[in-house]
Amino acid sequence: MTPRLRLQPEALGVGMTSQRVRDRLIERLRGNGITDERVLNAIRVVPRHLFIDEALATRAYEDTALPIGHGQTISQPWVVAKMTEALFDGAQPRRVLEVGTGSGYQAAILGALGLEVFTVERIGDLLRVARKRFRSLGLNVRSKHDDGRVGWPEEAPFDGILVTAGAPALVDALTAQLAPGGVLVAPVGAGGGQSLLRLRKDAEGHITQDTLASVAFVPLLSGLVD
Repeated sequence: MTPRLRLQPEALGVGMTSQRVRDRLIERLRGNGITDERVLNAIRVVPRHLFIDEALATRAYEDTALPIGHGQTISQPWVVAKMTEALFDGAQPRRVLEVGTGSGYQAAILGALGLEVFTVERIGDLLRVARKRFRSLGLNVRSKHDDGRVGWPEEAPFDGILVTAGAPALVDALTAQLAPGGVLVAPVGAGGGQSLLRLRKDAEGHITQDTLASVAFVPLLSGLVD
């Protein structure tokens, strides 16, 4: 699967945002256990430097989280790859909900993989900027300014759900929007550290889960910020 994006010259990158630098990131991800070539190819192609402040662009292809304002971060590339790969462990999803748009980078990775993406963000400023990025890359990502804890019930069920903020426990409203046979990936736990969990819902609606990694995400908050 080859991601298809409408790339402008600034998306191709030079220097510390060049294709050679991106390729080094891909090799680092491979060395850290990411094996799905579809996911690796999407991360190679999607220009992460366009999803952060220009002042941080030289760090875009480091395997680290970076600030995006409003107390939020763009996730570490390994975490983005791990969560995306977890969605593809089994039947390929078609419709995916992301809770927490943030910079828009994770949604762009999903969109580049040809999925039908729905993303919800509670901070209006972040969502407005993310929408501009989706348009500039030619990605058909549907977005909504809303409380991510309620998901997007009007569009449910979803084959996959990614939650990009940590909560002490799984949110029932989100698991209810997962289709039979679907996969939900979310960081769960109190404080600054969580466990990245993958949940599977079988045809009868029963849920099983496994733990993928230890992670640290910003908290999943309720309410809206314009």
